[in-house]
Amino acid sequence: MKLNESSSAQLKATIHKALSRYTADGQNFVTDIHLQTSPVSGECKLFDDDDMELGRTTVKEWVAYEGDDFDEQVEEVLTAILHEMKDSGSFDQLQIMKPYSFVHIDEDKETIAELLLMDDDTMIITDGLLKGLDEELNEFLKDLLSR
Repeated sequence: MKLNESSSAQLKATIHKALSRYTADGQNFVTDIHLQTSPVSGECKLFDDDDMELGRTTVKEWVAYEGDDFDEQVEEVLTAILHEMKDSGSFDQLQIMKPYSFVHIDEDKETIAELLLMDDDTMIITDGLLKGLDEELNEFLKDLLSR
């Protein structure tokens, strides 16, 4: 699923506006920013740890999505947008104590996936990093045992 430029900009603006409350001086103790999406309404809502709504927008490409892979498609889009915002420095001025995460949640507020971890020292290992690891480890073990 690909968003057009307008929808992508609208989603970024909503995230930026929702997080603007965390640019004031002082340390904010937030461990997660929750993003809840709906394939029926196309809405994306942002919540803090206390389930207080920080912002919302409707993404027209998500309205009445018919595929069975909505969550996976949305996760790719949200992850790409959040990484782009991070790389451009959009989160640099936030006064949130690290580490904190951006998390995709369902309608019951259960975690579907962690989209982005904001921490200076921690790296999340993704499928791309793990691709082919089994084969490499098996080959290494085979070589080691043959000696």
